[in-house]
Amino acid sequence: MADKETEIRDSFRRQAEVCRKMDSPITAEALETAAEKLSPDTRTGTRLLHWEGDPKGSGDAVSLRLAGGLHAIARKGEDQALKAAYAGEAPVAPAVEAALTEHDAELYDWLKHPPQTNEVGRAALIMAGLHVAASRYPLPIDLLEIGSSAGLVLNCNRYRYDLGGLETGEDTSPLLLKPEWHGAPPPQADVKVVAQRGVDRNPIYLSSPEAAERLIAYVWPDQPHRIERLERAIGLARAFSPPIVAGEAADWIEKRLATQQADGILRVLFHTITLQYFSAEDRGRVERAVEQAGAQADREHPFGWLSFELNDAQDNYELRLRLWPSGENLHLANAHPHGDRVKWLV
Repeated sequence: MADKETEIRDSFRRQAEVCRKMDSPITAEALETAAEKLSPDTRTGTRLLHWEGDPKGSGDAVSLRLAGGLHAIARKGEDQALKAAYAGEAPVAPAVEAALTEHDAELYDWLKHPPQTNEVGRAALIMAGLHVAASRYPLPIDLLEIGSSAGLVLNCNRYRYDLGGLETGEDTSPLLLKPEWHGAPPPQADVKVVAQRGVDRNPIYLSSPEAAERLIAYVWPDQPHRIERLERAIGLARAFSPPIVAGEAADWIEKRLATQQADGILRVLFHTITLQYFSAEDRGRVERAVEQAGAQADREHPFGWLSFELNDAQDNYELRLRLWPSGENLHLANAHPHGDRVKWLV
């Protein structure tokens, strides 16, 4: 038992280190406090300290489940101490310690589901990649996404962008994405998305205020720029609902890619920090479906695979693009996982 508890508490400390390195000291301190103060005298503490899965695994992410719950409570404003702490106006540790007891039932409910985020900033990377694809194949784009969550990155054509000086996207959009950019801008191209579809095991439908608030709660409280752009993207998603369905990614993409695309259409499959959540079997199925689609591509039916994922060495998040029939395999950029900073490589 002691060894399991140590493993759980250590997983909270490791996640706190990650949060601190990624400029969220409030979340870091909240998780450090939880690492010390979780108690088997509460339902939340008992559930966490006896967690059966891998507490640091991407599918479990138990520390981030609790972090989302704490932020949700702070955002409600009923716990004045936690609200003030999460606004940077009061000490974090005592407010979190008290919340672990006072909001035990609510926090326990947050442990039932893994964190689900939809980082809007990554849309800048996808748009940059689409510029490269469209510069090679200047055709209308049929856009497919696996792991869509709420579909906010799938809605990438609804936003404005400044990508290293390249201004693109919807010029009347209320959401501007302008990451810190290093290197040349992407090539100028006419990116015209004519169809877009996505799939997620548990899609978030933002017509529900509760679903939208839950999505916001997983964003770290001391990063207001991320919360602001998420709120703007949610507003756009309510006006232009992204077409996402519930399903298993491997099943869905096998069926989609087996369907003949129309003449003169560039089909692009993309995903952002998604494959780490897949089983080895499902990841292999996706890769085989992609290879088969690539083998069948021609100039009238080109195909692209655009991915933003952690590399095998786990030291960079890489934006990569494969194109068929040309066979190009391009490492386009390394970037911050939230899309805030981009080092363009081509």
